Amino acid sequence: MVIRIAAVGDVHLDEDVVGRFRPALDQLPGHADVLLLAGDLTRHGTEAEARCVAREFGGLGVPVVTVLGNHDHQCDQVPEVVGALEEVGITVLEGTGTVLDTPGGRLGIAGAKGFGGGFAGRCASEFGEPEMKAFVRTTSTIADRLGTVLRELDCDTRVALTHYAPVPDTLAGEPLEIYPFLGSYLLGQAIDSADTALAIHGHAHAGSERGTTPGGVRVRNVAHPVIKQAYSLFHLGDHLDAGEVSTAAAGGISQPWS
Repeated sequence: MVIRIAAVGDVHLDEDVVGRFRPALDQLPGHADVLLLAGDLTRHGTEAEARCVAREFGGLGVPVVTVLGNHDHQCDQVPEVVGALEEVGITVLEGTGTVLDTPGGRLGIAGAKGFGGGFAGRCASEFGEPEMKAFVRTTSTIADRLGTVLRELDCDTRVALTHYAPVPDTLAGEPLEIYPFLGSYLLGQAIDSADTALAIHGHAHAGSERGTTPGGVRVRNVAHPVIKQAYSLFHLGDHLDAGEVSTAAAGGISQPWS
């Protein structure tokens, strides 16, 4: 049995973008069991922009599960943003999980925005000034919660959904100087603490698509500027490697992107 997962992030919707994704998204029920959104749904995190997201991604005929990104926090309207999404049935995760019944089995999704800090050998540490300790502690707290939720999911297959990257592999192409602001190895450790089949993230617009955690979990950067289509499609099953199927079946490929 196979679980089919569509995913995209960093769509940065506003009124002038509404409708661009929808023709491909309307094909989703024939190709995917669920759509995962990896944050940065809006440009500035306003309620009005969130309602644009709701119009674009609501009522698709498959469950839609999302985390927020840094852009979605910009205007300090997170409750309003979440409310607008939940009104149309989009599940918003933050240190929480959900389990979906699919034809291929019970899919568990643990989600968190994540945060920065860097990666092994070149990372910030919880030492020195209170501001630095708070920075690292933020990531540590989020990662600990993500790991706990992943381990506690009662499901057949686990997927981790974040905005920030859990590995440096998928940041290749971004300036090295900004890696600490694009993700953290602590997220990768959390993902490796459970029997996770696939990790999905966004955020790194100039990054690369594929990576692997130290524990061997496949990681995919689905930021729209990276995948350049409405969504990527992944098949998970006993006889398939996560993320290794072609996206040729994804309805978004025929959609033109600049």
